[in-house]
Amino acid sequence: MDRTPTAYRRVMLKISGEALMGDQGYGLHPPTVARIAQEVKAVHDLGVEICMVIGGGNIFRGLAGSAQGMERTTADYMGMLATVMNALGMQSQLEALGIHTRVISAIPMDQVCEPYIRRRAVRHLEKKRVCIFAAGTGNPYFTTDTAATLRASEMGCEGVFKGTKVDGVYDKDPKKHADAVRYDVVSYDEALEKNLGVMDATAIALARDNQLPIIVFSLDAPGGFRSILAGEGTYTRVSG
Repeated sequence: MDRTPTAYRRVMLKISGEALMGDQGYGLHPPTVARIAQEVKAVHDLGVEICMVIGGGNIFRGLAGSAQGMERTTADYMGMLATVMNALGMQSQLEALGIHTRVISAIPMDQVCEPYIRRRAVRHLEKKRVCIFAAGTGNPYFTTDTAATLRASEMGCEGVFKGTKVDGVYDKDPKKHADAVRYDVVSYDEALEKNLGVMDATAIALARDNQLPIIVFSLDAPGGFRSILAGEGTYTRVSG
């Protein structure tokens, strides 16, 4: 097992539900889930304790349902249930790689996962189990970005690593604008003022209040998660 030195002892990996659907327009794409699980394993092999939050947009997006006439609270709860499905899919792939994993839900459903109890979750991490936090915060009107920042703060994580399809934060969409400029470092206040799309405003404000850095990187680059933890690769750091 490679124990390359890393500055991080415990981290939160936040990925969108859309990251799990590959080239499909909907649902889970098992080969893509397996590839991301390999990325997680590479970091786990460094001895880093890993928390995860996965969105649910590949199955159901609460805001989209609300826009189509569904009551917002109901739509958000449906989105939370979608995150549980994604978490179970990731758990299956991680355990196939020999990594002990716990799905911990903010909405109790004892037959399929554990309820969220902070001390129990911390103990899982100390035992080098990957903890996947599902069902958001358990409350409507809060995104999985906010859930990731909240759980990272509660678990004592040293950073929130947001895996995206681009290698950092840009001043405009790099897929639409060839002259887009990537930031190496950006402050919480600047991310909020310029609406840079790092995370939603509530998540960024919570990270700022707890001095929790957000590292935005590309999850599509093979070995990207591991290399950034080792101090290499391309990314944007959002901090004070």
